[in-house]
Amino acid sequence: MAHREFKDRLYPEFARVAQALGSDRRLELVDLLAQAPRRVEALAEETGMTVANVSQHLQVLKNARLVESERRGTSVTYRLGSPSVMSLWLALRGVAEDRLPEIEKLRREYSDDDAGSEVPREDVERLLKRGKAVLVDVRPAMEFAHGHVAGAISIPIDELESRVEELPRNKRIVAYCRGAYCLFAGEAVLLLRKRGFDAVRLEGGWPEWLGEGRAVANA
Repeated sequence: MAHREFKDRLYPEFARVAQALGSDRRLELVDLLAQAPRRVEALAEETGMTVANVSQHLQVLKNARLVESERRGTSVTYRLGSPSVMSLWLALRGVAEDRLPEIEKLRREYSDDDAGSEVPREDVERLLKRGKAVLVDVRPAMEFAHGHVAGAISIPIDELESRVEELPRNKRIVAYCRGAYCLFAGEAVLLLRKRGFDAVRLEGGWPEWLGEGRAVANA
């Protein structure tokens, strides 16, 4: 009977985590917090939700210990609870990619084929060491400041067109953003190719790079 009692009390604890992630809006919040900590208001603006709705979703995540919060005056900032939450999010994504063909169909539908060429992460590391490439982080500047691929420079996607001449034309430009399902890097590659650059996107993005334990830095 002790075995049954143990299982009856154990699995509901696992279910707390599964239930907390059982919402598309909460998964989007986790994805954003994987980039950098954010205030509730910033999360609301990014997701198009109301502040009240974001707060409710964050409370569910917090109750499952998936996120943590810090209050300064009237401002509350949220962050992922630990690196294991990032690993869980990437693992969940990986299973979904493997089992649901709709995901790849959606990515193809919303990604431009001209921006489809990707450079594997290990190849980028070699190119950077040999001085053959420039790695450009096109995420918002505050995400870059929180953490970025070692050796990358920050040119947010909304600044790229006005700053394009800062980039060398004798090297390959590798753009990256928030991950495999972020469209910023693809948009950057299209813009750069139109301007005559040899541009490709990094396979995956910041979460995948961080999740593999590759070299990172912060501003």
